[in-house]
Amino acid sequence: MAEREEPGGSFRRYLARLGALRPDGGRRRTELHLLFDQLISESCGPAAAPPSAEDVCALLAQACQLVHLDQEHLVNKLCQLIHHLLNRFQVMVDEQNLDVLLSYCISALKQCSSWTHVEILQALAALVYNNGPKCQKYLPDLLGKNGLLVQFSDSTQPDVELRRAAVRSMANLCLSVPGQPYLDESYRTVCFHTFLSVLQSSKTSDIDDITFCMLLQNALKGIQSLLNGGKMKLMQTDQIGSLLAVLKKCMFHGLPGLSIEMPAALYPAPLPQYDKRSPVKQEQSEPTAFKQTGNRRKKSKGKQKKGEFGEEGREDVGDAGNESVLGADMLKLHLGDMQKSPCSDPQARASDVAYMPAGKDHLSSHCTGWKRISSSESEYSDAEGGIQNKTRSYQANVRQGALACFLSAIKSMEKRVLYGYWSAFVPDAPGIGSPQSVSLMTIALKDPSPKTRASALQVLSAILEGSKQFLSVAEDANDHKRPFTPFSVTIASSIRELHRCLLLALVAESSSQTLTQVVKCLANLVSNAPYSRLKPGLLTRVWNQIKPYIYHKDVNVRVSSLTLLGAVVSVQAPLPEVKLLLQQPSSSGQNNSGSTTPHRSSSSEQWRKALPSEGEPPDNPSGCTSSEPCWLLRLCVSIIVLPREDSCSDSDVSFPSFSSVYEPCPLRLEALQVLALLVKGYFSMAQNHFLELGEVACRCMEEMDPSIQLHGAKLLEELGTGVLQQYKPDSAVPPDQRVPVSTVVTFWTTVLNGPLPGTLQNSPHATLQTSACDALSSILPEAFSSLQNDRQILCVTLLLGLNHSENPLVKAAAARALGVYILFSCLRQDVMFVADTANAILNSLHDKSPNVRAKAAWSLGNLTDTLIINMETMGQGFHEEFSDLLLLKMLRSATEASKDRDKVKSNAVRALGNVLHFLQPCHIANPRFKEAIEESLQALISTVQSEATMKVRWNACYALGNVFKNPALPLGEAPWTAQAYGALSSVVKSCKNFKVRIKSAMALSIPSKRECYGSTEQFCRIWSALVVALQKSEDTEDFLEFKYSASLRTQICQALLHLLSLAKCTDLPAVWGTIAENRDAIKSYFLQYLKSGVEENEAGTHVNLCERERALKGAIEHLGGIEKQLEGKARVRVSVYLGDVLMNHANATELTEA
Repeated sequence: MAEREEPGGSFRRYLARLGALRPDGGRRRTELHLLFDQLISESCGPAAAPPSAEDVCALLAQACQLVHLDQEHLVNKLCQLIHHLLNRFQVMVDEQNLDVLLSYCISALKQCSSWTHVEILQALAALVYNNGPKCQKYLPDLLGKNGLLVQFSDSTQPDVELRRAAVRSMANLCLSVPGQPYLDESYRTVCFHTFLSVLQSSKTSDIDDITFCMLLQNALKGIQSLLNGGKMKLMQTDQIGSLLAVLKKCMFHGLPGLSIEMPAALYPAPLPQYDKRSPVKQEQSEPTAFKQTGNRRKKSKGKQKKGEFGEEGREDVGDAGNESVLGADMLKLHLGDMQKSPCSDPQARASDVAYMPAGKDHLSSHCTGWKRISSSESEYSDAEGGIQNKTRSYQANVRQGALACFLSAIKSMEKRVLYGYWSAFVPDAPGIGSPQSVSLMTIALKDPSPKTRASALQVLSAILEGSKQFLSVAEDANDHKRPFTPFSVTIASSIRELHRCLLLALVAESSSQTLTQVVKCLANLVSNAPYSRLKPGLLTRVWNQIKPYIYHKDVNVRVSSLTLLGAVVSVQAPLPEVKLLLQQPSSSGQNNSGSTTPHRSSSSEQWRKALPSEGEPPDNPSGCTSSEPCWLLRLCVSIIVLPREDSCSDSDVSFPSFSSVYEPCPLRLEALQVLALLVKGYFSMAQNHFLELGEVACRCMEEMDPSIQLHGAKLLEELGTGVLQQYKPDSAVPPDQRVPVSTVVTFWTTVLNGPLPGTLQNSPHATLQTSACDALSSILPEAFSSLQNDRQILCVTLLLGLNHSENPLVKAAAARALGVYILFSCLRQDVMFVADTANAILNSLHDKSPNVRAKAAWSLGNLTDTLIINMETMGQGFHEEFSDLLLLKMLRSATEASKDRDKVKSNAVRALGNVLHFLQPCHIANPRFKEAIEESLQALISTVQSEATMKVRWNACYALGNVFKNPALPLGEAPWTAQAYGALSSVVKSCKNFKVRIKSAMALSIPSKRECYGSTEQFCRIWSALVVALQKSEDTEDFLEFKYSASLRTQICQALLHLLSLAKCTDLPAVWGTIAENRDAIKSYFLQYLKSGVEENEAGTHVNLCERERALKGAIEHLGGIEKQLEGKARVRVSVYLGDVLMNHANATELTEA
C-alpha cells in the first residue's frame, strides 16, 4: 500500500523544480509551459491534501521572477495559474507576496499585448479580492485619472470581455474588510460612476447574452460593495435617481414576457412613474415564459457569500417558477375584481382561491400541457435548449443582483427620500384602459425563479418596514368626487393594490421559501397600513386566506402565518373589523382546507380538557358573546400545549427540542406571542377564558426551554395588564363586564403557587427574571389586598430581594415593581414597608446603570406621592412613625439625582417637591436639615431655568408649586423665595413650551397668604410677569403648542385674580399702572375667561362659570375695602375696573340668553 502523501508535498516538488530552472534559454521556457500545464491540470481534480497558502504564494512569486514580460504566452499562462490557484484553494495572499504579484500584473498590463490583458485582469481580480486595504499604493495606477482599470472599463472599450474583467477587478477592490480602512472618497466616486455607466449601457448585437449578463452582474456587485462596505450614503437626488433607474431596469433584465425602457434617471414624485413598454415585444416573447426549462439544479461556481442573493451561474430554474406564473395569471380571474365590492362578503369571494395550496391539482391540471412537450416537438434542439437555460440562469442572476443592490440602497438612504420613489417600485391600481405599471410585485408574481421572487419580496418588505408615518396619510373611507385625485387617495389605492397582489402571490406560490417571504411581506404591510382610514374588508381577505397556511407542511410558512395573524390583531387595536373576525365561529373559513390537521379543529373544548383547570369563573363576564373561545385563541393554545400528531416536516429537523412531543419551538413561541397580542388588543375576547389562559402561561413557565418560559411570563403580564386597564378610573368598560375581583384573586393565587416565585428566585436567565418581575407588577391592587397574607409577604419579599440583583435589567424591573406596589392602599399605610421600599429604591438610585437609576427615580416619585397621601389621610401619626434620618437621606438622594440625565431628573424633581411639601416644622428647625433643604430648593430653581427637556422643566414647576403648599417653610422671608418667583416669572413669559408656562402660572397662584409673596416690589414683578404672559399667550413658533393657548390663558387669569384677592393697599398703585397701560387687552382676556364656561385646564382642575364669577366678585370686594384706605391722588379704582368687566360679562350673557 502506497504511503499517504504529506499535505502540500506535490506543491513543494513543483516549487523545487521552479527553483532548479536555469535563468535563461529556450529549454526553460518549454519546462515552464509544461510545469504550468501540469499545475493547472493537477489542481483541477479533487485535492486530497490542499496546499498551504504559504506554498501557493511562494510558488506564484517564484514563477513571476522566472517569467519575463516579453514572454507573453508564458505571462498569459502564469496569470491563468494565479487566477486558478487562488480561486481553487481560496488563498489569501500575504502582503509581501501581494506586492510582488500586483507589481508584476500591473507591469504586464502596461507592457504586454492587448490579447493577454483579459487573463492578466482575471489574475488581478483574484489578487485584490478581500485585499483592498493592502493595495493602497497601487490605487493611483489602477483607479487614478488615467488608471488601467478606468481605461479598460470605459464605455468606449470595444472588447467586452476586457471591459468585464476590468469591472470585476474594480468590484473586488471595492470589497470591504472589517477593521481595515476603506477606499478614499475620490476612488469610490470613480468606481461608482464606472459601475453606473456599465449598468446604463445597452447590449449591442456583437455581445452575447451571457457575457453581457456577467458584465452587469459584476457592476451590480461593485455598487453593492460600495453601499455596504463603504457605508455610502445616497444623498444627491441625481445620484439616487440614476441608480434607481438602472436598478429598476436590471430588476427586469431578461424577465420572460416583459420588455421595458427606462429613463436615465427617476425623479421623486407622488404620482406613478411612466413606464414605456413595447406591447409587440411582449407578445412575441410571452410564449417563452412557459417553455420547460428543466428541473436540474445548477452547480454553484464557488461559495455563496452570506447576505447575498446568489453568484454567477447559480440558479434554480424549475417547475416551481413556471407554476407560479401560470397560477398568477389564472388567479386573476378569481381575484381581479376583489377590490371593487368591499361591502359584499369577502369570505365568499375568496373561497375559490383561499384554500388552493392544500392540493395543487387546480394548478397542475393547467401545467400538464406544456410539461409533456418532448424534445422533438419543441422549437429548438437539445443544444439550443441548454444555451437558453444557461442564458435564463444568468439573466436571473442579474435580476437577483439588482434586487440585492436595491436592498443595500434602501439601507443607505433616508426613508423620507426613498418614499419619493414609492410609485416607481410599488404597484398602483391601473387606470381605466391603461396597463398595469411594472413594479416589484411584477417580479414576485411573474419571475420564473423562486429565488428572484423571494428577493423582490424581501426588497418590498424593506420598503414597507417603517412606512407607518408615510402611509398614515392614506384615506379612502369616503368617496372622493373631485376633479383631481388627492395624494391620500393615491396612497390608499396603492395599499389596496399591494393587498391584492400579495394575496395573488400567496395562492400562486409553490416554493416554501418564497411563500414564507410572501407572508412576511404581508405582515409588514399589515403592521404599517392605516386601516382605520381605509374602507373595511382588506383585513378580512388577509384573515380568510392565511388560515390554511397555519397547517402548511413547512414550519417556516406556519411561523410566518402566525406572525401575520399577530400583525392583524395588533395593528391599531381594537379595530371593529378585526373584532368581527375574532367573533366568527371557530370552524369559519376552514372547510375548504384539505391540509387542516384534524385534531386542531375537532373540538373547541379539547385544549381546555388538556389543562388541569380549577373550574370556570364564578361570574361569567359578558364581555364576550360566546363561551366558546375564538378561533385564533383556540389555535394558539392548541399549538402551545397540545402534543403534535402529524409527521415531522423537512424543516423541523433544525428545531430538535421537544420535536417528538410538541410542535416545533419557533411555532410555539410565535403562537405565544400572538396570544399575548390578542390579549393586549382584544382583552374582551379572551377574558371569558382568563383562568385557562393563566394556566397556559404557568405551564409554559414550568418548561425547560427559557424562551418558552419568557413568553409565558409575557403572557402573564398582558393578562394582568388587561385587568388593570378595565379597573382604571377612566375605563369605559361597565363594572358588570369586567373580570370579577374574585376571579383575579384566584388567578394570582394559582400563579403565586405555581412557577413564578421559583423563576424570580432561581432563574439563571436575566431577561426571564425581568419579565417575571414585570408580570408580578401587573397585579390588580384590589386583588392584591384580597390575597392571603403569606402570598402578599411573598410578593414583597421577592421584589425587595431582587432589588439587590447584580444584573441591571432585573434590578431595574424590581425597582419599578416596588414603585407600583408602594401605591397599593393596603401597603402604603404600613410604615415598615414604606421604609424598606425607600431604602431599596435609594440603593438603586445610586446604581451605575442609567436604566436602573431612571426606574428608581420613577419609583421614588411614587413613594413620595404616598407620603403626601398618608400625610393627608393619616395625619400626625404617620409623621411621627416615619424616620427623620430616612427622610433626610431621601432629600439628599433626590437632590443628587436632579443633576443626573433627564430621564432620572424628571422624576427626581417630582420627588423633591413632594419631600419638601412633607417636611414638618421640626424638620425645618433641625440644623441637619437646613443645608439639605437649601440645596434641594436651589436644585429645583436651577432646573426650572435650565435648558433641560420640557418634561423635566414641567415637573420642576409642578414641584415648586408643591413646595409653596408647605406652610412650615419661610416662604416670602427666605432668600430663595425671590429666586423661585423670579425663575417662575421668567418661564411663564418666555418658555417655548406652553405646558411648562401653564405649570409655572399654576405654581405662582398657590401661596395662600399675601406675606408669602414677599415685598411689594416682588409682588408687583409677579403681577407684571403674568400680565405680559397673558398678552403673549398666543405667540408661538410651534403650531402644535397653539392648542394649549386657551388653557394657558385660563390659568394666568386665575393666577391674576388670586393675586388681586390677596393684594395690600401698597400693591395697588403698581397694579393699577399695569392695568392702565393695557386696559383693553386685559379686559378682553378676562371677558373671554368668564365666557369660556366649563373647561378643564392643564392643571387638572374643573373651574365652572359660577366659580369664575365668584372669584372675580371676591377680588372686587377685597379691593373695594382696601382702596378706601388710599386717599387723594393715591386712590386707585381697580375694583371699579373689574366691576366694569363683570357688568360687560353680565350684559353679554343676557343678550345671549335672550
